[in-house]
Amino acid sequence: MSWKDDPRLVPARPDLAAAHLKGRVEAARFVQGTLKRVIEPVAALRRAPAHDAALDTEALYGERVTVYETTEEGWAWGQLELDRYVGWLSAGALGEAGRAATHRVSALRTLVFPRPDIKAPPLMALSFGSRVTVLREEDVLAVTDTGGFVPARHLMALALREPDFVATARRFVGVPYLWGGRSSLGLDCSGLVQLALQAAGIECPRDSDMQAKIGTAVEFGDLSKLKRGDLVYWQGHIGLVADGGRFLHANAFHMAVAEEPFTEAVERIRRSGLEILTVRRV
Repeated sequence: MSWKDDPRLVPARPDLAAAHLKGRVEAARFVQGTLKRVIEPVAALRRAPAHDAALDTEALYGERVTVYETTEEGWAWGQLELDRYVGWLSAGALGEAGRAATHRVSALRTLVFPRPDIKAPPLMALSFGSRVTVLREEDVLAVTDTGGFVPARHLMALALREPDFVATARRFVGVPYLWGGRSSLGLDCSGLVQLALQAAGIECPRDSDMQAKIGTAVEFGDLSKLKRGDLVYWQGHIGLVADGGRFLHANAFHMAVAEEPFTEAVERIRRSGLEILTVRRV
């Protein structure tokens, strides 16, 4: 099964499903869905409509979501546009779809000011990968469609790529580990890989077991022959081969994104009972 057919990416429940799935899945009713945009810096996507439910992933500011149900309790069930993940978000974190995004945040974090004055109290901080719609530039600031002012040097046009995804991942070294996290305030192993590959223009699913199906499988009997950028996958964990026999990964041992000797990481993970399952080259 392709990762694109994974149930986590299919907007269907026994009682409700997306209209385009009619005839493919069984559900009590089918709805078209409404396109929305994330208006908070980070919106948690949870497995159930409860604030203490498991955090499956996060949607960043400006990302689009197709909402199929909104409850009276203020929860929205929908599908993220960027990686197709399905789950529950706070309805208050979503606004009108508005204009299509033109730029993404290329700095680890940036600030949005209410007026063209960097001394003004910022409205919010945005993480790497967040999306904005730029209308024009005023001096060193970009003016967005929501009236915010963002340092132009912290933005990159969506059409542009950062092809060295290892270098991109390295910029997150020291960022705290957060299960389900996908921002520069906290992220997990697959969140790091996804952000780095997406910045390079490479389609990448959200979870590590899905990421273990992208690219091409390579022989890993001799670990010294692995190349920079290879994805190494254990059950429930993934990371990137870096330069000089080193390894980049967000992990619960360091509770952060770390770069360390690859052999040390392999041995430590082996002691926990896990062996490498596959290596993928993208």
